[in-house]
Amino acid sequence: MDDTAHVHPKLLKAGNPAVGLWMRAGAYAAQHLTEGTVPGVVAQLYGTAPQARKLVAAGLWHAAGHSCPRCPQPAEGDYVMHDFLVYNPTKSAVEKDREKAADRQRRAREKATERQNQTRNRSDQPRESNSFAGEGSAEKTESASESIAFPDLFAGQEGSSQRDGVDPSRSPRPDPSLTTSYGGSNPPHPQGGKGAAATLVEEWWSSYGRGTAQSRKTVARAVEDALGNGLAPELLAAALDRLGQTSKPVTGGTLQFALSDLRRPAAGAAVIPLNPNAPRLGRAAQAAAWMAAAVENDPQENVR
Repeated sequence: MDDTAHVHPKLLKAGNPAVGLWMRAGAYAAQHLTEGTVPGVVAQLYGTAPQARKLVAAGLWHAAGHSCPRCPQPAEGDYVMHDFLVYNPTKSAVEKDREKAADRQRRAREKATERQNQTRNRSDQPRESNSFAGEGSAEKTESASESIAFPDLFAGQEGSSQRDGVDPSRSPRPDPSLTTSYGGSNPPHPQGGKGAAATLVEEWWSSYGRGTAQSRKTVARAVEDALGNGLAPELLAAALDRLGQTSKPVTGGTLQFALSDLRRPAAGAAVIPLNPNAPRLGRAAQAAAWMAAAVENDPQENVR
């Protein structure tokens, strides 16, 4: 509608109620692409017969058999809006525009999907870091003389680990009071020191050195750590003998295991033997015996 429709002569002639019917019928025709045709049932639904006659008299609608050369003829009982196709597109034009819009949306969705796939493919491809570029060629050109030889004194190359030769199910948990990490500073034992450690190692090596795969240096390190943690030399000597007899390596863990085995009480040591001749009293008799003993030992209680 134009912004001057409120003073249009035809609208003024039809009146407000009929103009309301004309507006609603026009919206119906535009939505359903009837090209201005207003079915009779729609006119009866949205308005009245007098209002429809006012629209025909004002020249806004045409009934069947009208004489307007620019407007098509409606069916009997229907109406057609005057000059509808002058101000509104035809059905074919609207359908073409809708097809073009749908095609544009389809192509836009395809492009968006293609961009997402390209981005996903780029993210899935492995990226070679600049720090590893040329690493293969450098490895090939490295000569044997430039490679580093790892002697036995490096970590993990000499001796056995803490749990070598020890049954995992019987291995005790490390005791912080008896073990320490290599490189730590431990106070020397008043009865030990390097002299005591050397003596223990020499005695153990002379007895069990041939049956072990350890080096003397590894055994000496374990002994020095044990003495530095406060272990008495006599207990350490007993633990070393136990390991030598069982052919187990000398480490912090195996020494702890041997000490716990030595400290275990002998069978029956903690058992209190029962007197088979002593009478077994019930609760009441036992309470009476206790009361009698208390009365006998306490004169005041005896007076009471």
